[in-house]
Amino acid sequence: MNAIRQPGCRAVWLLLAALGTASTLLGQAPTGPLPPRPGVPVQQAPKGQIKVQVAMVTTPVTVRDSRGVMVHDLDAKNFQVTDNGMAQKISHFDLGGDPLSLVILVETSSRVEPLMPEIRKTGILFTQTVMGPTGEAAVVGFNDSVDKLQDFTTNAETIESTIANLGPGTSSLKLYDAMAAGVEMLSDRPQATREKPGRRRVLLILSEAVDEGSQKTLGEVLRQAQLGNVTVYGVGLSTTLAEMRSKPKPPQGTGLPVGTLPPPPGVPDTPTLEENRAGVDLTAAAVWIVQHVRGEVGGNPLEVAAAATGGASLSTFKDRSIEKAIDEIGGELHSQYTLSYTPTDADLTGYHEIKVSVIRNDAKNLKIRARPGYYLAPPEG
Repeated sequence: MNAIRQPGCRAVWLLLAALGTASTLLGQAPTGPLPPRPGVPVQQAPKGQIKVQVAMVTTPVTVRDSRGVMVHDLDAKNFQVTDNGMAQKISHFDLGGDPLSLVILVETSSRVEPLMPEIRKTGILFTQTVMGPTGEAAVVGFNDSVDKLQDFTTNAETIESTIANLGPGTSSLKLYDAMAAGVEMLSDRPQATREKPGRRRVLLILSEAVDEGSQKTLGEVLRQAQLGNVTVYGVGLSTTLAEMRSKPKPPQGTGLPVGTLPPPPGVPDTPTLEENRAGVDLTAAAVWIVQHVRGEVGGNPLEVAAAATGGASLSTFKDRSIEKAIDEIGGELHSQYTLSYTPTDADLTGYHEIKVSVIRNDAKNLKIRARPGYYLAPPEG
């Protein structure tokens, strides 16, 4: 019986034959990279710096006169911003009006238990003085664990209740891990764009200036804070003050003269934390720790974190109460300038130095505080 030949049958057989040949060739192909053909130059990887992208950089700018009073009468035209020495165009300008996203990071270790009654009363300060009418806040407690006690909410009563019911924990405190958690939470909040201002991202820490047992390093945390446009403020708690307020204990040998109190953990024996800052270049320390994420710097990590992000750190060791420190921070947040720009050289990895200057006749008498820069790491892989 003769086979019936259908139209296109020859084309089908040719296709099957080609597939079979391709399969054979693939089966014989080497598993490694193909060697170059003789006489054909090998294509080299492009030389120069690997490029990454950053969308927008936001920096808080605090301007004070020679008496320390905040200056409120500047416009965008009065500011000049450079990124790695290149002048930048300010795309967003605001004076204290952009809504806040605030993470309140509170040490709950047993070391500061005598201070907890005072801390529990600060809820109304956070909601009225810091958050303001358009702000939102979240609360994170930490000791040897990091606990999200309240997610972001605009409900003032919820925040006040969370603060009022803070409980004591263990004796350790993982400050850097807690900071990392706060930065991660803030990094998910709306970011500024050319069309919308977004939210100012603020991490406010009530803690001793010491870390015990964190997996994260301070440099790692500050890199992420800078890339996420997070500003760090610190309220330094004092274990010495806590010991003074706790029940009397039998005297123990400290090696200090009679009547002398030991200094807070990790701090040299000086009357106050603020006096210990004399002669210390916090900005240089902040830049170094961001560039060397596995390195360590001496001194107060809350102050270094604040210097790295354009914030401030206030001690409560001498005559400044916790309430007064929070009130001062709230006043500054609602009286500072916010400048945003898209870097013209944002595709270069490495450290980017930010410099902000004021163009005005009395500029030499003004004191300007802003974040010193940010670090762009090469993309993985």
